[in-house]
Amino acid sequence: MPSAIDAEILDMTLDAVQRFAADALPENLLLDLDADEEFPVKLVKDLCGETIGVQLLFIPEEYGGMGGGAFDVYRVCEAMARVDLGIATGVLATFLGSDPIRVGGTPEQQAHWMGRLAEEGLLMAYAATEPLAGSDLGALKTRAEPVGDNGDLKGYKITGSKQWISNGGFADLYSVLALAPGGPTWFLIEAGTEGLSHGKPEDKHGIRDSNTAAVMLDNVYVPKEQLLGGVEGQGLAQAQRVFGYTRLMVAAFGLGCGVEAMSRAIEYSKERVQAGTPLSEKQGYTHKLIVPNVVRLEGGRAFIEETAARIDAGEGSLITEGAIAKYFSSEAGNAAAEAGIQALGGYGYTREYMVEKIKRDVRITMIYEGTSEIMEMTIARDRWQWHLKSRGDYYHGKAREMEQLHAAHPETGAATVALALHALAEILERCRVGKLTRNQHVLFRLGELIAWAECAASLAKRAAAATDGRLDEKADTRYPPETLNTMARILARQAAAKVASDGLALVVGADTSEPAGLADALNLRGLHSAQLGMIKDMNKVADALYER
Repeated sequence: MPSAIDAEILDMTLDAVQRFAADALPENLLLDLDADEEFPVKLVKDLCGETIGVQLLFIPEEYGGMGGGAFDVYRVCEAMARVDLGIATGVLATFLGSDPIRVGGTPEQQAHWMGRLAEEGLLMAYAATEPLAGSDLGALKTRAEPVGDNGDLKGYKITGSKQWISNGGFADLYSVLALAPGGPTWFLIEAGTEGLSHGKPEDKHGIRDSNTAAVMLDNVYVPKEQLLGGVEGQGLAQAQRVFGYTRLMVAAFGLGCGVEAMSRAIEYSKERVQAGTPLSEKQGYTHKLIVPNVVRLEGGRAFIEETAARIDAGEGSLITEGAIAKYFSSEAGNAAAEAGIQALGGYGYTREYMVEKIKRDVRITMIYEGTSEIMEMTIARDRWQWHLKSRGDYYHGKAREMEQLHAAHPETGAATVALALHALAEILERCRVGKLTRNQHVLFRLGELIAWAECAASLAKRAAAATDGRLDEKADTRYPPETLNTMARILARQAAAKVASDGLALVVGADTSEPAGLADALNLRGLHSAQLGMIKDMNKVADALYER
């Protein structure tokens, strides 16, 4: 569904978030909140209240919201993550908690509850995960028993426990997934309802200024009007409908954390002098710790923006694309934050400097809303099916698209991406012939290679669009087209090298004998030749980042 927010309103919203952060969330306060494990509930409510009203972004206009789309949410989520991922998570929990209402509620339920979210700025919690089920929503133990009078259904009594619930100890309203007689079903439960309680805050590695707590339900009575959709058994289908969208939010969080870590490392290296010159002038610093991570983050951004635009255009939930965006961007954000610590040396390892906190915080993006391993499985299973349905031509077809892009825009590195995609198709086919995906490890590693190749393709397309002036009016434009083209060439080479080396090792390692002709089928000579010019392009990106 198209967004009701234009570029000007989005820019105003981003500016409001940044001004709020500058005024209300100074760095020393964020470090103190982290050290004290304190959830700043008032500040989060200010963000979701009259002060900013960030929750209005995802609420439809007819219910008093702004009617924003996936693209708007990505931009705001990235901005909030750059400020503080713990506080951003407190806001995300309300986004998530409202999703079952948005996709599964009756018109009356949507009008009532979305209207209250808009007017009152309620904090929500998305209570799906259980202690022994993790991300497997089908392994529910929480039960919803019907309560009636002479066959007339009045409501349900819900008993069970939920684990790792963001805002679990502070939410005003809980979306709870429970097993009713008709199957998994979403219910809405207001704070203060008898039998609803929560545990102590979890002592977490990161996002320590967010609230994460167990939620317990002991014969909690819920009137039938608070069964979302009015029909039992729709819960898993409703959850599946928003996975692409919600995982895009987490992808934006990983992106934002990584961008902030790199920004701090770049500024530090301008001032830190070693052996007579700033670190910013040393390839050993820039080409290891800065340039590759910035490029990888921009690959994640390209895929996020492409997926968000498709969701807003009505192409569906795009579950696999959401998984690719989350996997690649969260892994890239974590790697960038790790490099940020290394870039600052001893300072980076101390809690006085924000990069240490960013590294601990961003790690959660590889876990919540589905771990990286679940993302790998989701990606590989879907693309494997497309490989089989197309009789091995799925990625060859994608490669031909890149060859066409190269004909119009050779500066994007699309020809190198095409080599990677052709090689990926050959690897998948060798796995089919050898029945190698019976090894779960092979399937998961294919998911990783697929994500790299598809994100490289996405960045090449984004660079071409920037060159032609075709970027979405809401797109991030921090880098000019020339720099995006250079970054696209670098990521194309990285993806090609990864697909070639890792893919070859994967197939050989999973088989009982070396497959005949595999090196030639992968065109290893061409993939290696594509690496020509890598250092020159890395120099160009370093010059752009340091404005020299």
